[in-house]
Amino acid sequence: MASFGRETTDRPGDAPGRGDLERLFGRRFALIGMIHLLPLPGSPRFVPERGMAEVVRRATEEARLLVDAGFDGLIVENGWDIPFLKPDDIGPETPAAMAVATAEVARAVGVPLGVNCLANAVDRSLAVAAATGARFVRSNQWANAYVANEGVVEGRAGLMTRYRRAIGAEHVTVWADVQVKLGSHAITADRSLTDQARDAAWFDADALIVTGTRLGDAPLTDHLETVRAATDLPLVAGSGVRVENLADVVPHADGAIVGSSIKSGGVWHGRIDRGVCERLSAARDELEKRFADSGPSDNRSD
Repeated sequence: MASFGRETTDRPGDAPGRGDLERLFGRRFALIGMIHLLPLPGSPRFVPERGMAEVVRRATEEARLLVDAGFDGLIVENGWDIPFLKPDDIGPETPAAMAVATAEVARAVGVPLGVNCLANAVDRSLAVAAATGARFVRSNQWANAYVANEGVVEGRAGLMTRYRRAIGAEHVTVWADVQVKLGSHAITADRSLTDQARDAAWFDADALIVTGTRLGDAPLTDHLETVRAATDLPLVAGSGVRVENLADVVPHADGAIVGSSIKSGGVWHGRIDRGVCERLSAARDELEKRFADSGPSDNRSD
């Protein structure tokens, strides 16, 4: 079975899993650091002279830094493979390279890992996770569709749940974005945010992610509240979380995926700033203590 239960308000099966991220990471609010892999073989910016050795070196260096700074998990992503391809156009070289890097990150640190093969190549992500022991994958579009920079990106839940079962990877959970950043959601404009969250849950997502509209943009509080109220799934803030707004996010979510805000200059392509990571981790610890002192009834917005 999956590492934690799926939302089941409208169907039989496992019990809802709002506390499952806490069980996975051992924290009330998990900080999950982004590992943006350097350009991989086959991508336009790949440097053959440096090969995979430099990709692995940077990835493991950043992984150790993040964990030492107090982060609870990591997600490995081919963030430098710009411009991204649609799922069916991604060749075998990309998941092969991601598997090499993810395996080395797993050896370097002992925290739960996730995988995101862009763009929305959930089958490749699942294959990498199954081969490396990663615990979760991210799907930028799990149900319905949207218009991304790479074109129309459709939900892949039907195919991916079957593929996950076929390769024996049902222990790998799927974290699904609801109205993911960097795209137009006009296709689903007649469906509310609540409906879209429930669509992802109905199609067996294991957790939901809410982002801002662009890289580094924080999700709106009312979006977090709406998605939180729509299902019993764990909720993760997927962009724009920083020390300054952490207190606004923690009451409504179970964790945050953090990338741009912990980089030098606050941009995704910068180098990770250890001081920023440590301040973010310390702020999270203080908020957790405050929630613990205030009692369980005040810990979450439901």
